[in-house]
Amino acid sequence: MELSWKVFLYDWNGANKALFIAVNQGLPYMLTRLAWLGSTLGSYWGAPLALTTLAWRAQRASRPGASQAITLQLMRFAMACLLAFVLTVMLKLGLNFPRPPAVLGTTIHVFGEMELHRSFPSGHSVYAALLVGTLWRMVPAPLRSLLIGYLFWVGWSRIAVGAHFPADVLAGWLLGFGCVWAAQRLVNSTRLHQENDMQTEPSSNPPQTWLSRGAGWWSLALLLASADQAIKYAVHSGMPYGASIPLTDFFNFVHRWNTGAAFSFLAEAGGWQRYLFTVIAIVVSAVLIWMLTKPQPKKEALGYSLILGGALGNVVDRINRGYVVDFLDFHWQSWHWPAFNLADIGICVGAALLIVNSFRLGPKHHPS
Repeated sequence: MELSWKVFLYDWNGANKALFIAVNQGLPYMLTRLAWLGSTLGSYWGAPLALTTLAWRAQRASRPGASQAITLQLMRFAMACLLAFVLTVMLKLGLNFPRPPAVLGTTIHVFGEMELHRSFPSGHSVYAALLVGTLWRMVPAPLRSLLIGYLFWVGWSRIAVGAHFPADVLAGWLLGFGCVWAAQRLVNSTRLHQENDMQTEPSSNPPQTWLSRGAGWWSLALLLASADQAIKYAVHSGMPYGASIPLTDFFNFVHRWNTGAAFSFLAEAGGWQRYLFTVIAIVVSAVLIWMLTKPQPKKEALGYSLILGGALGNVVDRINRGYVVDFLDFHWQSWHWPAFNLADIGICVGAALLIVNSFRLGPKHHPS
């Protein structure tokens, strides 16, 4: 027996399915490419481009105060993305609502890879709301209608391609805007405390808050995780499992699945390793996020950030698929190194930076 709250808040007494069918089956053929394009542009793997663009604009800004304002928006966007990512994963896994193909079967149009589970909320709609909420104050008022159009375009496209119900899209918008609001409140509150500290304790160097210290490194971690996931998505959806594309005499681009840790460690275990590595990655990620709020030498912070990005990139795979997608295969003649991915590289390079930096710190940093 269905819960009454789901009937009213999600099913809308049948209107949710009816509206989906009207949009999905009423899609003219000439608009299918438009739906595909809107779905692609609404992918949350576009976050790296948005972060990079905001950082570039902050560096290029010439007006007084403009660079600081853009940097603040970059910090808000990075924090909102992290918050939205955590909440979206929790809702998708906790509720595990079926997607339209699982409910309506083959009577609907589905474009791209067919998914059956974890429909609520729409991740694309979450990302679209994050982007619109972040850019709202940065664009002139006449151009804000374009942002609204982009938001509705992404939402409509997710219904048109058969990926989500309208309730999933609406929930995604609400969650995305809510995370932007929470990030703005947190950043503004932190800035207020910083300004009060500067007034009571004058100093030539304004104090850094935990947020301003951490946001840049969090952004780098999110950039790495997003790039890793974008490549994995392309490999998983565009290459048959087991395929191998030779690029050089010693390197192949492949499609492999790994149920173990980095470089296939414990890949042949009985399945329990999926939950073990997922829990470890979540705990390590939480610790690293906290550590990056503390003052750190730049090389240490870079190491922590790369490990965090790698951990996030792989834990998303374990949660969504139950295995990690690998695509890099280096070999010498017939001997092959275990296939790996961009997240593994981030983890290894980050760990190497921390090890090298520990030898270079010297006695003054580690008093006996």
